Amino acid sequence: MRPLAFAAPFLLLAACAAPPADANGRFEATEVTVSAEHGGRLLQLTPQEGDTVSAGVMLGLVDTSALALSRDELRARDAVLGAREREAIAMQAITDVQRVQAERDAARLQRLHAGGAATTQTLERADRELEGLTQQVAARRATLAALRAEQAALQAQFAQLDDRIARARVHAPTRGTVLRRFVEPGELVQPGTPLLSMAALDTLTLRAYVSEAQLTALKVGATVRVQVDDRDGALVARDGRVAWIASQAEFTPTPIQTREERVAQVYAVTVRVPNPDGRLRIGMPGELLIAPATVSAGTP
Repeated sequence: MRPLAFAAPFLLLAACAAPPADANGRFEATEVTVSAEHGGRLLQLTPQEGDTVSAGVMLGLVDTSALALSRDELRARDAVLGAREREAIAMQAITDVQRVQAERDAARLQRLHAGGAATTQTLERADRELEGLTQQVAARRATLAALRAEQAALQAQFAQLDDRIARARVHAPTRGTVLRRFVEPGELVQPGTPLLSMAALDTLTLRAYVSEAQLTALKVGATVRVQVDDRDGALVARDGRVAWIASQAEFTPTPIQTREERVAQVYAVTVRVPNPDGRLRIGMPGELLIAPATVSAGTP
């Protein structure tokens, strides 16, 4: 984000009655750059420069044809895995039944062998069959577990793909006015490509610089008066609220003419000023009056 300069609608002041300014500065607003999160051809970018959009409104759309094809491929793989899982479940059920029967046969032959009615060879063959079926049951379960793990991984891929498709839709991160469009529909964009910039203009910030002596009359949250030039040479003004005061001094950031001014240090302050009717413009200077003055209201 970076600051942009703006100006605001104010109460009208007669030029002869305007109080002297304590400091000068320019109005700023925080610019938000909206970028593409998915690469591809830009199919849509709806708002034009100067349009005001609400937070969450869809601003543009990047082509998702390739993602749609990938999703179709995942659906096909999911169908195959589903069929293999059903087959594995059926085979496991059959093997479980065979193993239960083999356990019964082995137990019966052991009783017969103990009574001398079955040979050792027959008993050993039954034990080998039971062991083989036990191993088959373990293998069937392992196969089924592997299939289900593969299905879980596939579902994760579905979720990632859905997220990428959702990110192809560009939404406004906040309410604001579109300042610039950087691309047009039909252009190819990459993730991170700036699409447009916007800023909230209903409240702007006047950044001004005050001396150490003036600093003692300011505190965060205090109400001050700001004013700007009107078209007919008068001044328009309104109240603002001090939002921030620099903790360290800096040299005067404007062209200096005298040796005394070249060594003077000032403190940066920001004042938030309401702009409900949107009359502020980028680059307009403003004046800061630290002590609120009485003004006559009028229509700018």
